[in-house]
Amino acid sequence: MKKETMYIHGAQRHNEFGAEAEPIYRTSTFIFKDVNQGANRFAGKENGYIYGRLGNPTLTTLENKIALLEGTEACAVTASGMGAIASTMWTFLKKGDHLLADTALYGCTFALFTSMLTKFGVEVTLVDFDNIENVKKSIKKNTTIVYFETPCNPTLKVIDIEKVSKLVHQYNKKIKVIVDNTFCSPATQLPRKFGADLIVHSITKFINGHGDLIAGCVCGSQTDIAKVKMEGIKDATGSVMSADDAYMILRGLKTLGIRYDRQSENTLKIAQYLEKSPYVKAVNYPGLESSKYYDLCKKQMSKPCAILSFETSLSFEQTKKFVNNLKVITLAVSLGGVESLIEHPASMTHATYTKEALKKANIALTLIRLAVGIENVDDLINDLEQAFKKAKK
Repeated sequence: MKKETMYIHGAQRHNEFGAEAEPIYRTSTFIFKDVNQGANRFAGKENGYIYGRLGNPTLTTLENKIALLEGTEACAVTASGMGAIASTMWTFLKKGDHLLADTALYGCTFALFTSMLTKFGVEVTLVDFDNIENVKKSIKKNTTIVYFETPCNPTLKVIDIEKVSKLVHQYNKKIKVIVDNTFCSPATQLPRKFGADLIVHSITKFINGHGDLIAGCVCGSQTDIAKVKMEGIKDATGSVMSADDAYMILRGLKTLGIRYDRQSENTLKIAQYLEKSPYVKAVNYPGLESSKYYDLCKKQMSKPCAILSFETSLSFEQTKKFVNNLKVITLAVSLGGVESLIEHPASMTHATYTKEALKKANIALTLIRLAVGIENVDDLINDLEQAFKKAKK
């Protein structure tokens, strides 16, 4: 099946009643026919469901569909994107291990790495992956995980997945290369195709696409995902998705293709408008021909991503006034939904960063992140223009 068909029919199961939509199995536990069956399932000698924290049929359908779309053997869904990242870290890291990550990370990921993992004896190094030499120089004998987002939040820096994966695996095949694919989704980028071992998502964003739930996932080999489920999720975080949320995501996934096409198209038009605006100092969007990441974007993505950031040429106070005067575009964090959202990274999503860390990640005080929805693009551009003019008064 082509991807557009897989969004709807991929990994779809029909129960004994022939239900066209996936049933919601709203149960905390599952019945065994006898003691031997229960014992065999707990021992891993027999497949089947035991307890809601260990699996649920509705979640299984969603996991199979996402794995199919990402091109991986398996997937584990979680209660949040941070649940997916934390569960993965607690599974594969131990005291004395080294985590190497890019400087530009989602604020909560940054906090997990620099404030939490270090408490338990994990060594963490952040370097700019834009220069592959930085990665090469920073890998150590105890490096266990190499982690990065691409495109990065909120700078839209694009990292060469294939180049990093080859370098890391040549040094040591056991090192896990983990890519956060939230900003792209499987609608346009497949990190496994370029050598990544594990892929994490905030499903809250593009995969669900409607801003009405919190969820995450991690995709990879059967062996790795089984380990994440039985250690990271079951024992460490308990970050379990509900059957109701899994059902909602399965419904949202059906329109991922057409949503992303419209969002990507809208984002490019807005980026082109911003690039010519006298109120804008710089536009970060890899889909622009003027972007240093344009060729890499074409290599890694089937279409440009549907989010951008830009630095205004206004003062900080005028920049705040600009955001406050938007009428159609909503001031809120998150991204990937059908509505356009705008936020100020330095004071919101990346508030966990120190001033020094913000500088290293190239997150300026006047940087604005815009997640583009499926509205009429002319309405969005007109909204930006009127807000810029009011900010200048």
